[in-house]
Amino acid sequence: MSALDTRTRWLALVVLCLGDLMIVLDTTIVNVALPSIREDLGFSETSLAWVVNAYLLTFGGFLLLGGRLGDLFGHRRMFLGGITLFTLASITCGLATSQGMLVAARAVQGIGGAVVSAVALSLIMSLFTDAGERAKAMGVFGFVMAGGGSLGVMLGGILTSTLDWHWIFLVNVPIGAAVILLSLRLVPGSRSAAAGGRLDVAGAVTVTSALMLAVYAIVNGNDVGWTSARTLGMLGVSAALFVAFVVLESRAAAPLVPLRLFRLRNLATANVAGVFWAAAMFAAFFISALYLQLVLGYSPLQVGLVFLPSNVIMAVFSLGLSAKLVMRFGIKLPLSTGLLLAAIGLALLARAPVEGDVLLDVLPGMLLIGIGAGMAFNPVLLAAMSDVAPEESGLASGVVNTAFMMGGALGLAGIASLAASRTKALEASGSDPLEALNGGYHAALLVGALFAVVAAVVAAVFLRAREEAQPHESREASAVPALADCD
Repeated sequence: MSALDTRTRWLALVVLCLGDLMIVLDTTIVNVALPSIREDLGFSETSLAWVVNAYLLTFGGFLLLGGRLGDLFGHRRMFLGGITLFTLASITCGLATSQGMLVAARAVQGIGGAVVSAVALSLIMSLFTDAGERAKAMGVFGFVMAGGGSLGVMLGGILTSTLDWHWIFLVNVPIGAAVILLSLRLVPGSRSAAAGGRLDVAGAVTVTSALMLAVYAIVNGNDVGWTSARTLGMLGVSAALFVAFVVLESRAAAPLVPLRLFRLRNLATANVAGVFWAAAMFAAFFISALYLQLVLGYSPLQVGLVFLPSNVIMAVFSLGLSAKLVMRFGIKLPLSTGLLLAAIGLALLARAPVEGDVLLDVLPGMLLIGIGAGMAFNPVLLAAMSDVAPEESGLASGVVNTAFMMGGALGLAGIASLAASRTKALEASGSDPLEALNGGYHAALLVGALFAVVAAVVAAVFLRAREEAQPHESREASAVPALADCD
């Protein structure tokens, strides 16, 4: 491939990552602005949660459908549609003058974000087919996904402190416009191998409804009670819809999600590991931010700056070292090692005292989490896509993103509930309120560390190498040659 072609592909990668970064940022950038939004628009404590939940609800619900639409109608077309929808919704959020207007716009943002997240990975896979280049490209994409959440905390603090909360949404507008224009110029449009196929409407309705109900129940579980009739009822209906979805998919001529995908060992393993890892990472970002603010008394801007070294370390590994590790050792060893380092980092954070010192008690753990995440994101994404045919790459990407989303939501809800329960127990036993609060955070972080260990074990035991995965196929005959070469 010519130098010009190579340059264009890497520029296209930057554009795709910039689009995906917008989506990842919006899951966390709003958190530090919530007090300002509440004061300005008059939200109650309960209704304020919907500024976050409306986005999570539609984002989690539409990931699988977004991936399949990309396979049917073209990944670039759906990427452009998702970015356009997300940008228009961002304008509405930034100009919102009422609670209903903001919450509705956040829900539309979630739909656009789901489509972009589901197809961006597929576009990158089609752009880079050489083993070494694909490993490097996935490292860049992995950094965006891993570092975007903590970067959102920092940017949210800066924008809210220096301007006002409207700008956490309006900043998306020029970025979105640039991504659209550059995508039209740099990202190749190609006819999908699945183009012309039929959309499984029944499957789309059941799985999207099931995911939205599950996310709704999860994000409200701490408020209304995990054993309440409302929570259990919604989870029960969600489970019934998932069963109906499986039955429909087993009988459909053109299923939304062919059930044979879940028999692909590396995809299934990456999804299981991703669920536990997402739970661990959400715990790390959420609980450590609360510790810095509520225990050490840091401002939102200071919290963002504390996260910065971890982001830099994550970037160094994701953007260079991780690809070299994959090319040298395959996907299994860097993935399991990175997850174990993240687990150690979480365990170190779990010992931070009330009178803690950031340099001694916070930074070492966060740096280890940054190193671990930087090492592991590249191989987990490569593992997830390694056995998938090109015409189903969008769907597989949607499955992977859904696993991360549901793992993060479930893990965060459970960990937050555990922290609150532990804090109440310590207060009841006579502990100082601040000590009790910190004790709750310690319990949550230890569980997060356990999640990371489980993810590492799953990856180490069940991921298979190239020789196992394709014993009868040559490198040239492989549907995904670059990934085969990585192992």
